[in-house]
Amino acid sequence: MVSVLTFWRALLRETGLIGSSRTRSADTAAPTREEQSVERPATAPVPSPAPVGGAPTEPLSLPAEEREGAPAAQTSATRTRVAEAESAPPAPVPTAGMRATSLERTLRALVERLGTEHPDTITARNNLATKYAQMGRRQAAVQQFELALAEAVEVFGEEHPRTEIIRENLAWAYEDAGRPADASGQWEMLLRERERQFGPADEDTVEARMRLAVCYRRSGRLDAAVAHYERAIEDVTATERREELRLGLSAAQSMSGRYDDAIAQLRMVLAGRRRRMGKGHLDTLTVHHRLGRAYTQAGRPDEAVEVLRDAYRVALNSSGDPDVRRLTLRLRRDLAGAYNAAGRHREAKALL
Repeated sequence: MVSVLTFWRALLRETGLIGSSRTRSADTAAPTREEQSVERPATAPVPSPAPVGGAPTEPLSLPAEEREGAPAAQTSATRTRVAEAESAPPAPVPTAGMRATSLERTLRALVERLGTEHPDTITARNNLATKYAQMGRRQAAVQQFELALAEAVEVFGEEHPRTEIIRENLAWAYEDAGRPADASGQWEMLLRERERQFGPADEDTVEARMRLAVCYRRSGRLDAAVAHYERAIEDVTATERREELRLGLSAAQSMSGRYDDAIAQLRMVLAGRRRRMGKGHLDTLTVHHRLGRAYTQAGRPDEAVEVLRDAYRVALNSSGDPDVRRLTLRLRRDLAGAYNAAGRHREAKALL
């Protein structure tokens, strides 16, 4: 069932409030009304030819300049204008910079006419920040999202759906700008609100918990990250999302020195991907590689050799994919390191 929050998001985007959080690719974002390309002039329809051997058709109506008796100069000028119009290049497609400029003009006009705290102004500021984020102007995006959020809280309150969308956008912008600690503060508020409204197992609640765990991990709060990863794994229903969470959990556990726990998570993900994708799939091999490195980090070189050697052999048989070929080189390097750690220097030398 579609959550209430998803419905609100769809409704608010119809009214012009754009969320950038779920659309990570700038090129696939639909333009707003302010960003639509300039309409090209419609060309005149080409008259159908008269049917051969059929009844005569209605005579074509000529422009006044081309009717019988019209001056030749006027007729020539008309034809010249038509030819120039037909040969004119098409209107250029607006660039991201042109779209941002249009959104900036819209925001300035709304601020002058309605003030900074009008709902239309808040929407326009959020949309401009979204465009900045899509263009890679991270600091500008953060500044505009911060202003939009402060104004939304003042006008709508902390719990309004519009405020929630802008807060999520700001959280993503903080992450993109390399500020995971600041993003954590926003995800904490989003998580509390979504748990209260929709419960812990709702898709949007799990999303907020996962992003919070990621930000905790990136900012060095490893115990908190592990706790939220583990809780999200309990609440999530989709298999692929659960695997993603297990990979994040294993990373946090490795960073905190809990290598055996990290290995257990990676083994579960590897088994699942082998069943679903096959052992030669890039995503499966990537996890296989991580598992071998985890054994190396745990100081278990013999097991690292076994896992990395198996992954290396599979990768050699699946090396038609350029990404698999690059992974094969990394596997070869790490397998040589594992051989050296296990005291098997001759085998390591053969790989290098």
